[in-house]
Amino acid sequence: MTRVLIAGESWVSESTHYKGFDSFTSVTFHTGVGPLRDALESEGIEVVYMPAHEVPENFPMDVEALSAYDVVVLSDIGANSILIHPDTWLQGKTTPNRLKALAEWVRAGGGLMMAGGYLSFQGFEGKAMFRGTAVDEVLPSIIDPWDDRIETPEGVVPAVVDAAHSILEGVTGEWPALLGYNRFALKDDATLLATVGVDPLLAVRAVGKGRTLVWASDIGPHWCPDPFVEWPGYTRLFSQAMRWLSKGE
Repeated sequence: MTRVLIAGESWVSESTHYKGFDSFTSVTFHTGVGPLRDALESEGIEVVYMPAHEVPENFPMDVEALSAYDVVVLSDIGANSILIHPDTWLQGKTTPNRLKALAEWVRAGGGLMMAGGYLSFQGFEGKAMFRGTAVDEVLPSIIDPWDDRIETPEGVVPAVVDAAHSILEGVTGEWPALLGYNRFALKDDATLLATVGVDPLLAVRAVGKGRTLVWASDIGPHWCPDPFVEWPGYTRLFSQAMRWLSKGE
């Protein structure tokens, strides 16, 4: 069975409520992993989910720990959350560079996917900060040095470039529209599978013994809205992507 670690896709929101002279705050916790997790599990793929606030402490520290998984999915989680362990941040201790470990694991045979979002690739105001890292080296993408978000509230319909690839087998008909994505170029040895507007949407790459994949949009709302998530092609697309990354196709 393919075993997938999904890291990220959660956030905490704080609101201030004003009622005349008085005010109070409330805090809520949200996750966006549901659509992808449910789709993968429905196809018999095992999913381990690590919400964003757990990543700094609990993300695998080395290649050996990463070997518990066939595929790692980074979704809306910035480089700092993986780089900076609490022992380094709070106590000034030396800890492993987990981005380097992730890249080493890929070259040894692991499968890595990065999905788009406000804290993916370079992200909102450049805060995701994956450009120039070891993970950047193994992905199919060439990450921009600035805020790379493209908002398309009017909707933009993806177009398939390589329908013969196993990831897109059986994904037929017109795709639902997306509401945004991260813009990037592609490395020379990347294979483009689908576009969004004039930009790459889905691309793959072989790196050493491993494989990597980039999906420029989100895995759920808001960029990947309900019509896309509910489309039968969503489950087929991402379950086949996991199997390709794990070399189980």
